[in-house]
Amino acid sequence: MLRFVFAAVLAAGALHAQPEGIWQGYDGEWAHVSRQLIDLAEAMPPATFEWRPAPGVRSTSEIFMHIALANFYLLSVTGPKMPAGIKSPDMEKTVTSKPEVIAWLKRSLEAVKSARASLKPGDLERKVKIEGRDANVDGMYLRIIIHDNEHMGQLVAYARMNGIVPPWSRPGAN
Repeated sequence: MLRFVFAAVLAAGALHAQPEGIWQGYDGEWAHVSRQLIDLAEAMPPATFEWRPAPGVRSTSEIFMHIALANFYLLSVTGPKMPAGIKSPDMEKTVTSKPEVIAWLKRSLEAVKSARASLKPGDLERKVKIEGRDANVDGMYLRIIIHDNEHMGQLVAYARMNGIVPPWSRPGAN
């Protein structure tokens, strides 16, 4: 009986269209979260980038910039240099316009994708140090994707609190 229920659940899931990339390993998952972050940022009106749920909590633009800056920083632990355009740790608070934020977000997502695509066999096991701790390159890429997904959830909540339905949740999406 348990096998039948399990098979029925799997079959029901197959009836719904799944977003491209889901369950396709790191590259597929990275493409998926990257696409969602960009789609959500583009769907939000410029005024929403200034919105924050309460004083002292990151605004929408600050979250997107936090993601972009963290992508570059965590990636730099694996070898690639931080971009020359990052002039201040305050960029999370100073880069606030929708076009600039989206440009930095896209640049960071592409940097992670390109750097990972250039890895050779064995590179993922290479040891690195972060904040005085031992890690490996694979762990750093895992941290990047988890961090981006964590803040994706936060941004979805921000969007919904502002009456914005994420593009992939709209009727007919997928």
